[in-house]
Amino acid sequence: MRTAQIERKTAETDISLRLNLDGCGECSVSSGVGFLDHMLTLFARHSGFDLTLSCVGDTEVDDHHSVEDIGICLGRALAEALDEKRGVARYGDITLPMDEALILAAVDLSGRGAFFSELSIPTQKVGSFDTELVEEFFIALCREAGITLHLRQLSGRNSHHIIEGCFKAFARALAKAAAIDGKNLGRVPSTKGMLV
Repeated sequence: MRTAQIERKTAETDISLRLNLDGCGECSVSSGVGFLDHMLTLFARHSGFDLTLSCVGDTEVDDHHSVEDIGICLGRALAEALDEKRGVARYGDITLPMDEALILAAVDLSGRGAFFSELSIPTQKVGSFDTELVEEFFIALCREAGITLHLRQLSGRNSHHIIEGCFKAFARALAKAAAIDGKNLGRVPSTKGMLV
């Protein structure tokens, strides 16, 4: 089973995270950030990955530390669970509609962590959630996971729909990239022989 367990404790957050890439989308999350809990639940369901997360963070300051550190932990868990990435498809993409929002996501399990986006989220907040934290989450996740992610907003007016579309599209593109490719069993999908 492709699994990982990550523990991270700092002066700002205390996080425990378990990930199973070969699960069925089961999710139990308590991040202290309600909107992020909603997005991570969507991520688990649409990727088919099992995710368990608890985070106690200094949300009395703001949500930044919790959101970024959860991105770090989820990225590390992905890197550990994917290991050498033998047998995976490596690439995945989708264009996903979320009501009026249309989001393109493309993933490469490249080993070179990078996040590129063209998002135009019209409001600074969704409820109490700072929408600028979406980028912070994905930057941290991609850096730690060693994956390249492109997110493009092709249309959309509602901030909640745009962000939800991003998490769902990322989940589905990542699931395709992490899927075992029957034509590539046991091999690293790179002419270099490694993905770093």
